[in-house]
Amino acid sequence: MPTRVLTPSWPGPRRIAHRGGGRLAPENTLAGIRAGIAHGYRAVEFDVMLTADDVPVLMHDPDFGRTIAGRGSVATTTWDDLSRRDAGGWFSPKFAGERVPRYEDVVRFCQDHGVWMNVEIKPAPGFEARTGRLVGEMTARLFADESRGASWPLFSSFSVEALDQARSAAPHVPRGVLFDALPATGIETAQSLGCISVHASHRKLDRTVIDGLHDAGLSVMAYTVNERPRADQLAQWGVNAICTDRIDLLVP
Repeated sequence: MPTRVLTPSWPGPRRIAHRGGGRLAPENTLAGIRAGIAHGYRAVEFDVMLTADDVPVLMHDPDFGRTIAGRGSVATTTWDDLSRRDAGGWFSPKFAGERVPRYEDVVRFCQDHGVWMNVEIKPAPGFEARTGRLVGEMTARLFADESRGASWPLFSSFSVEALDQARSAAPHVPRGVLFDALPATGIETAQSLGCISVHASHRKLDRTVIDGLHDAGLSVMAYTVNERPRADQLAQWGVNAICTDRIDLLVP
């Protein structure tokens, strides 16, 4: 069966390192992004939320206990406190002492190394609008210097409110809405937010769903694809991009 022509526009590379380094380094850290680069990846996905004093940082879980030891939460912890915590030791002793990075520092790093970013806005519960707005404002500021030659990132989020606020703050940054499985109103939601793409679990995607999204003028990003046969199948169906933990297996 021939590969479907990719008609909707996708703004970045077609293979993206999940949370920076996939399974090879601690997620949402500069060490993770360096691992992606070392394996040839020039596109990364990572999560951004706010500290108690409104500093955007890379973090997936709102509560401590998995990647950050102890009790507490990102939303109730200041940047000064969070910056001292170990964000790598949970993964392996090799990465002990790796710190939680600020979003601003990660953007500068990726700009300097020619790495395209899928910025997932990951607000702690109750902070959806504020997180979207502040991440949008910071992104607009960080990409104001066109002389750096960096491509605009792409915002994505499960939160409609966060994406809407990010659009207001940075209307020129492209957006994609995240779903586990595409709901009946998924295309309508994406279009109402001015999104260029829908991001969905690869397990819930098939050719019919992908064709329907393309027919609506939307690109499709599938997460988290960790097996080569599945990546090949999705490519045949016309998926525009995949996000993967297996940066060692799937060649970018």
